Amino acid sequence: MEILQATFLLFVFLPLVNPAPPLQQESLQFYEYDTDVSMGSLTQQDYEMQSKDIRKDGTNVSLDTSLMLQNDDSQLNVPPTKDTNLPTCLLCVCLSGSVYCEEIDIEAVPPLPKETAYLYARFNKIKRIAASDFADITTLRRIDFSGNRIEEIEDGAFSKLLLLEELSLAENRLVKLPVLPPKLTTFNANQNRIKSRGIKANAFKKLTNLAYLYLGHNALESVPLNLPESLRILHLQYNNITTITDDTFCKSNNTRYIRTRMDEIRMEGNPIILAKHVNAFSCLRMLPVGTYY
Repeated sequence: MEILQATFLLFVFLPLVNPAPPLQQESLQFYEYDTDVSMGSLTQQDYEMQSKDIRKDGTNVSLDTSLMLQNDDSQLNVPPTKDTNLPTCLLCVCLSGSVYCEEIDIEAVPPLPKETAYLYARFNKIKRIAASDFADITTLRRIDFSGNRIEEIEDGAFSKLLLLEELSLAENRLVKLPVLPPKLTTFNANQNRIKSRGIKANAFKKLTNLAYLYLGHNALESVPLNLPESLRILHLQYNNITTITDDTFCKSNNTRYIRTRMDEIRMEGNPIILAKHVNAFSCLRMLPVGTYY
């Protein structure tokens, strides 16, 4: 009887229960953290904001770049002064007392650090050297201005350089020489436009340390006077020298005088015939290089 009742209840309630649907895989999207989800929401918005271009001087730059340019402009607008060596040492190379300003098209001598001992400013567009350029730089030992366009050197430009030993003004446009510092050992003014009247009579007399003097490829009509006893090398080739005297290198009133330090004199390329001035070389250990007939 109990079995019949259970069977009846099962038969009555079974149609009322919904059958279970077949197993289906939900179409869920799985995302890794901070990748697609991030780019699809907040990060995507940030990215769009940062990638908006900002127009600056006709050029589109990003937000980050614009900020960098603004910071750079605030620094570059500060003019170089004698009180700071930062602008010069960014333009040139400063290393252990040496300043290298070569082939950078500067038109004037830049402000130098006060401890500068060696200045190399070759192959630029410098036209003039002012007295103020080296007024505070008393430590200079070597200056090289070769290959510029220097036409004028202000009076006293080198007067305070008491330690200067080497000075090169080669390949410029000078027509006269400046007053040279007293301890100079080497002076190079090759390939300029210097005439004899552009060299004072006592220009070299007090330079008792001068050993190397280069004045080749100029417009000199005569050998400079009062050459110091310390001179070893003298280059005067390719000028317009037509005359020479017995006192140019020697002493006409002292036949025993010998220039013991003079090793080389170059005078080739001048219109003078050296054989006509034999007495002018009697005190030399070697004859000058040049035309003898």
